[in-house]
Amino acid sequence: MKLYVVAGSPNSRKVLAVANHTGIDVEVEYLDFFEGDLGNEAYKALNPNAMVPTLVDGDLKLWESNAINQYLADTSENNTLFPQNLAQRADIVRWQFWELAHFNQALGTLAFEAIAKPSFMNAQGNEAVISWAGEQLNRFATVLNDHMQGRSYVVGDSITLADYSMIHVEYFKEMVPFDWAPYPHLNDYFDRMRQAPHWAATAPESADAIGRIPANQSGAGL
Repeated sequence: MKLYVVAGSPNSRKVLAVANHTGIDVEVEYLDFFEGDLGNEAYKALNPNAMVPTLVDGDLKLWESNAINQYLADTSENNTLFPQNLAQRADIVRWQFWELAHFNQALGTLAFEAIAKPSFMNAQGNEAVISWAGEQLNRFATVLNDHMQGRSYVVGDSITLADYSMIHVEYFKEMVPFDWAPYPHLNDYFDRMRQAPHWAATAPESADAIGRIPANQSGAGL
């Protein structure tokens, strides 16, 4: 089983955290975003979107981080991340869909336009998009904040796939131009998940390390 990722990529971190949590033996291959590794024809043959992560397990070539996480959880002997109970699974999947379509769509857009473009791409963020993303984030942060009142985790009493999905843009949370003060339950939740060992282990060494192959890795073997 081989997993292609980019260091510091939120979606890559999401999958790496689940791999850590389950203890599955996964060979991790880091790609260099700035050297164009994602655009290599060999990699695009695995993932035509030229994005990360991608999991290869035998003949299976699987992309989309939430799908990969469900596969990893079901492949492992760990039944807590994605329980077999149908109601619990549906609840976890509901929150995975929600974070992707609403909360993290807004937070990720805001992080990309306000942080990633000027800091990593030598480009100016689109102010209209930044304004729109802030409005959307305010709307959906309210939903998550209300949900997390009196809760430690999104679904149930322990970490599930919903949590690793929900907090995958955590690294950029405090950097974006957004006032988090009105959302104390959301903030407590993010602070708690930030300390979760399997998630913390996926953090980039520094901002300069984002997108680069870690010094102790061999690099792309495509």
